[in-house]
Amino acid sequence: MVTDQELSSPAVAGAVPVGGAPLVDGPAGSTSAANRREPPARASGARDRSALGLAALLAGAGVLHMLVPRPYDAIVPRWVPGRARRWTYASGVAELACAAAVAAPRTRRAGAAAAAALFVGVFPANVQMAWDWRRRGAAARLVAIGRLPLQVPLVVWALGVRRRTTES
Repeated sequence: MVTDQELSSPAVAGAVPVGGAPLVDGPAGSTSAANRREPPARASGARDRSALGLAALLAGAGVLHMLVPRPYDAIVPRWVPGRARRWTYASGVAELACAAAVAAPRTRRAGAAAAAALFVGVFPANVQMAWDWRRRGAAARLVAIGRLPLQVPLVVWALGVRRRTTES
């Protein structure tokens, strides 16, 4: 038979049985592994894939802003001060910075929050595109109008990555 004194020995106190919680909890009021639930490895992998997918989307958009800026210049709202090309490059840099931050686990929460804000911030460009393309062919109008509601799932995705990322 195992005594209480044997259970609290350093050799046994750190042992973790099959259920995942330690055999002996720490001092009263302490935070121990028994009080923290670690998600299963599969959930962690899915979280990482979601974050990396968001980072890839942001990186791809950022690179396109740099390599092929003309289409983005055309949708910068005319009421925005300054040259459209500067805004195109600035948004590309912002997307690349968010991508890097979301890709790195230590900066993922902040990067995902910044990405959500960026998706909201570029929404006026999508509105401008829908307005400018209102007289184009049906397919072009569908693309321009279809971009508008797509911002919502992007914001939700970024906020979900932020929410599912533990603070470090």
